[in-house]
Amino acid sequence: MNLETLSFEMLPQAVAILLNEVSELKGLLKKEKETKPSQEPEEQFFNVQQTANFLGLTTATIYSKVSRNELPVMKRNGRLYFSKLELLAYLKEGKVNQENSSITDELEELFNLNKKGLRNGK
Repeated sequence: MNLETLSFEMLPQAVAILLNEVSELKGLLKKEKETKPSQEPEEQFFNVQQTANFLGLTTATIYSKVSRNELPVMKRNGRLYFSKLELLAYLKEGKVNQENSSITDELEELFNLNKKGLRNGK
């Protein structure tokens, strides 16, 4: 049955077919939703070496940052563990706003010019 050959008398049958197909689609969507795993990422933990690789740093730098409380870390049984989600948040904290960055650059340049002027007796 196509739209070109559909007549007024055939509408009840066409509606019944459509309702049946919609019902089947709803069933498939419901089934897929029930079998699909949750979209929330599973918590993942790294050791020192994995953290160093993830951040692109050396293990010595990781230990240094931990000792200065610069990295989010968990200690258990003498071992260090790092949450991937917390490391991602740590990286995002360092994100530089380009607009603020240019203002900061201008202020630093003015400050440096003033320092040079003071040194030259101006």
